[in-house]
Amino acid sequence: MALRTPIKIARGLGSAKDGVHHWWIQRVTAVALIPLTIWFAFSLATYAGADYATVRAWIGSPLPAVLLILLIAMTFHHAQLGLQVVIEDYVTAKGVQLAALILVKFLAALLALVGIFAVLRIAFGG
Repeated sequence: MALRTPIKIARGLGSAKDGVHHWWIQRVTAVALIPLTIWFAFSLATYAGADYATVRAWIGSPLPAVLLILLIAMTFHHAQLGLQVVIEDYVTAKGVQLAALILVKFLAALLALVGIFAVLRIAFGG
């Protein structure tokens, strides 16, 4: 016979209060991506006929480099958050779910770092 009350049994099984934070971060990254994507599309249109050296010099400028790094970081973070929700909702096997979540986080971080490294390499003339 257990001497635990129903509230003691239920503790730890309810909301972890983590979903609201995840939801807010996904919305914040989405809102941040709006002006960054518009800026990037406008910049691509502006430099559409430019040669390689001109575009490289543009990326090497401080403001475009910072904005490109922000765009890359926000894009991959937002994508990782969205894929996390899909995996948590539709992958039922716990082991596969955990493996998929780890893989998505790792790939998002790796691809973001590669993109950021490329921008920094261009910006610092590497």
